[in-house]
Amino acid sequence: MQILVTSASGANGDGYGSLLSFALDGTPRGSFSADPRITDPRGLSVSPDRRLLYVNSGSDRILALDAAGHVVRDTGAIPGLDAGGGNLVPDGRYLVGMRGARTVAAFAADLTGAPQNVLAAGIVPFPRGFASGEDGTLYLASGIGPGGEGENNIAVFDADGSPLASRFITDDAVSPLDLAIAPNGNIIVSSEFPFRARDAVTSIREYDRSNGELVRVFAPPSAIGFHQPRGLRFGPDGHLYCVARDNVVAFDFANGRFLDSVVRMPRLNGQAVIFFPLVAD
Repeated sequence: MQILVTSASGANGDGYGSLLSFALDGTPRGSFSADPRITDPRGLSVSPDRRLLYVNSGSDRILALDAAGHVVRDTGAIPGLDAGGGNLVPDGRYLVGMRGARTVAAFAADLTGAPQNVLAAGIVPFPRGFASGEDGTLYLASGIGPGGEGENNIAVFDADGSPLASRFITDDAVSPLDLAIAPNGNIIVSSEFPFRARDAVTSIREYDRSNGELVRVFAPPSAIGFHQPRGLRFGPDGHLYCVARDNVVAFDFANGRFLDSVVRMPRLNGQAVIFFPLVAD
């Protein structure tokens, strides 16, 4: 098993603009794939059989890679895609946040055919992370965009895309950047509040799935340097992982205890983190 991280680049953070691989102890293993179609990548998701890795590329395309890092599926360039996060959902589709269109679209798992909007265009001022429950309920983090537009909220939709709650949480200290559903069904978000402020408070926040109330806050010790938190993921060990500016941090989700900064890399500018099988040498 290895840890994969997408690192943004250019105007989006001066990171590496690559899909990076790390051993489970945090040792860098270099780029997972040298395919030139992977540029300034964002969202990651793994197929249920653990054989394919889906990657949202900044070249306005979605790619699926095998365990050797070879591209086996490619949507081709889709003008205006501007993909953010991505998740394979229980019904088999691959959902992608479209930042420019302010919506979430669905692709077939084989990445053929045109994307279909799951939610209406412009559904939120600026979509961040999202996740779908087993029943199809979609939770969408509505955050702040690069230009300052947006809101700090989580919107909830049923499996047909109809709104269930326009404001799921009441939390005056959150600006959501990614969202995940925990094993207990609660909603987890990474937060930088106020967004892009020099003195922003960074944290991971858990909300009760039944009423949106804040349950607890996860944060590493200040010496760790937890800046610009983004992608969230539950690992095969059940721990909660979050990728940030220069590291990937881990928490024991059961008791909320900070475990370690498992990856350390200056200018990482991580966007998404995931675990993927390692091909034997």
